[in-house]
Amino acid sequence: MTTATPGPHPAPAPGRAAVPQLLHTAAALRSTARGDGPRAVVMTMGALHEGHATLVRAARERVGPRGQVVVTVFVNPLQFGAGEDLDRYPRTLDADVRVAAAAGADVVFAPSVDEVYPGGEPQVRIAAGPMGTRLEGASRPGHFDGVLTVVAKLLHLTGPDVALFGEKDAQQLAVITKMAADLNFPVEIVGVPTVREDDGLARSSRNRYLSAAERRTALALSTALFAARDRLTAEEALRARAGGDGPRSQRRSEALAALGEERAAADAHAVARAAAGRPGPAVARAAAHAVLTDAAHLEPPLELDYLALVDPSDFTEVPDGYEGEAVLALAARVGTTRLIDNIRLHFGPRTSPADAHTPGASQGTVRPRGGAAVTSPQAPGGAPSDEPQGPLGAS
Repeated sequence: MTTATPGPHPAPAPGRAAVPQLLHTAAALRSTARGDGPRAVVMTMGALHEGHATLVRAARERVGPRGQVVVTVFVNPLQFGAGEDLDRYPRTLDADVRVAAAAGADVVFAPSVDEVYPGGEPQVRIAAGPMGTRLEGASRPGHFDGVLTVVAKLLHLTGPDVALFGEKDAQQLAVITKMAADLNFPVEIVGVPTVREDDGLARSSRNRYLSAAERRTALALSTALFAARDRLTAEEALRARAGGDGPRSQRRSEALAALGEERAAADAHAVARAAAGRPGPAVARAAAHAVLTDAAHLEPPLELDYLALVDPSDFTEVPDGYEGEAVLALAARVGTTRLIDNIRLHFGPRTSPADAHTPGASQGTVRPRGGAAVTSPQAPGGAPSDEPQGPLGAS
């Protein structure tokens, strides 16, 4: 289990206000001095919590004391589908400014709907394409089109050099990265590793709606992901022990069994089985699925929406013989609360330093097959269930 712990943010540079400016118009933002360094933006829909604060701290660290960190607070109506009550979404701007200030933001940009969509609901929107119809997109049709449209608008309005998003919302990060690459946005998209509670549960504003019993069930999400990772690591270790000689390991297992050495025989058999097989997606899927199957019988039960092992470049399922980076993602409902989580896994030999990326690892670049680069720095150390998730939601 990897838990990111927030670290201190740099002291304000000379001339930088200790309290962030609260701005409501693009004109006011344009007239604000950018500082001597780059500008970073963290996009939110408000109701800020520790997960958002981690993104702001990462932005502060990224641009340095002389750069500028802008936090946007905008409840985007385009992200709300049928049955998702826009009017019920929490608006806590005063508290959001305090959270942003404590994390090191320079500016809080909180535009009105008319400021972002001056002509009313936009007739021209950005389509997420096939990737936006899978997994989360299948559960919420049109959601990612709304996300990309507002992200594009806010990138134009804020003009950042770098924009930071959480890796917990892996599909959202992927479609935003793809949009920036495909449409030549002059901005670097940075993924910040998932922040977890001490028990492994991914931090989310939705966690507060879990009862004690529901929270115990919800731990199955992270447990399933870590089980897949650990099983894959164990299989790789067994293959390394076998040295690729499965038949010899099998003969040793049979000889030990004949001598009555059951435990040693079982160990040798496991080595032989790993050597003869090919550790990969099937191993990871099976380990995660076993945990989730058990959780379906808990009280309250976990109701699985999906478990998918996907190529990070397009979020299609990877085949059993796949080699390279993959995202093991899942969504489930516990009671009335819907939760998502994911973990990155690597299959086969590592061919470059980029392949060594894991959530919470030190800064590196992930280049999904066929996709754009996503830089992932080391993470510095109430929404009802029908409300949007993610850095642009209440994740």
